[in-house]
Amino acid sequence: MFVRRNVTSLAPALAAVALLTAGCGGQDDAGSGSEAPASSATPHGYVEGATEAAEQQSRLLLGDLANGDTRVLDLITGKVHDTARRAGVTALTTDGRFGYFHGTDGTQVLDSGAWMVDHGDHVHYYRAKIQEVGELPGGTGTGVRSDAGVTVVTTADGKASVYRRAELEKGALGTPSRLPDTYAGPVVPYAEHLVALTGGSDGPAEVAVLDRSGKRVAGPDAECEEPHGDAVTRRGIVLGCADGALLVHEDDGAFTAEKIPYGKDVPKAERAAEFRHRPGSSTLTAPAGKDAVWVLDVTEGAWTRVETGPVVAANTAGEGAPLMVLETDGALHGYDISAGKETTVTEPLLKDVPDAEPGGPATPVIEVDRSRAYLNDPSGKRVYEIDYNDDLRVARTFDLDVRPSLMAETGR
Repeated sequence: MFVRRNVTSLAPALAAVALLTAGCGGQDDAGSGSEAPASSATPHGYVEGATEAAEQQSRLLLGDLANGDTRVLDLITGKVHDTARRAGVTALTTDGRFGYFHGTDGTQVLDSGAWMVDHGDHVHYYRAKIQEVGELPGGTGTGVRSDAGVTVVTTADGKASVYRRAELEKGALGTPSRLPDTYAGPVVPYAEHLVALTGGSDGPAEVAVLDRSGKRVAGPDAECEEPHGDAVTRRGIVLGCADGALLVHEDDGAFTAEKIPYGKDVPKAERAAEFRHRPGSSTLTAPAGKDAVWVLDVTEGAWTRVETGPVVAANTAGEGAPLMVLETDGALHGYDISAGKETTVTEPLLKDVPDAEPGGPATPVIEVDRSRAYLNDPSGKRVYEIDYNDDLRVARTFDLDVRPSLMAETGR
């Protein structure tokens, strides 16, 4: 059953969220792809130490929870690169270029050497050498959020530090600046500012818009009760709240906030708590309990609850692409949201599906880019590449020498 509810109008589309820039140094071969033409003058898009390519230069960061082994799988060349062993890793996140291996004592940073820069009317794709950057402070529960200028690390106790992006791109952490307040969740860089939530211990958290030093500037008068989950889209920042979502967006220097409510009371166990989506898309997915998936169309301001069956992982490329759901039968299921029906089911791809909550350690994930999706199989030591525009066809299978318990895609 598909239930579509609560459509609201939103402001016109905003400029694309700026993605990442520059990088150099390390251990991978940067020469694959179409190189930017040499010139006596610096060509448009030139990045020292990197090769500009004509197509997306995707790489998969992989981690084995059992022994701490990590790898980088280059999806252009098919080559697998060994990287440092990271004992005690519990989670892996990425900002599109850097991988953040979260552990109990700190977060280790790896430059994947693959990224893109979106100028709205055109995109630049880059590849460079893989390199170790260093270890950020902050153990379990640390959140890392980035834009083209800064990377913000928010620890579980709500303390946040701002790192200059240019330093990370040179292979060093640099000296961070500490924000003066404590926050009720990760601090998110957006539109040359920082968006944070304050308070929340005795009531709803309040939205705060800060400059890069942490000083409050004019912002929306908005609250989010029981905040959990965030995502940056072309329409603005989406924050998960008890009654739905809060969209914070900027237009010509002014920040506003708009509620996208579920339309009815939703039990806590069925609320959207962790969003997944294709970077650049404004269609978000999140588990809606154990047997359904939320799809949030930010452009339309609409939630759709998709009754799927037992959910392990979900994602979508948006814009008419199917909702892909890995279910406990080990198969990948495709759903056409507009038609309100399941359309495709693959053969079981995973033989041993972990009995874990979606988003938990060692639970498979579905990463999606502009043409393909990727599904990790920890027990089978492989990654599947899925053509989601061709009835979820398995396009390639990558066999590995590690269990890819953790996976994140960069370069998109």
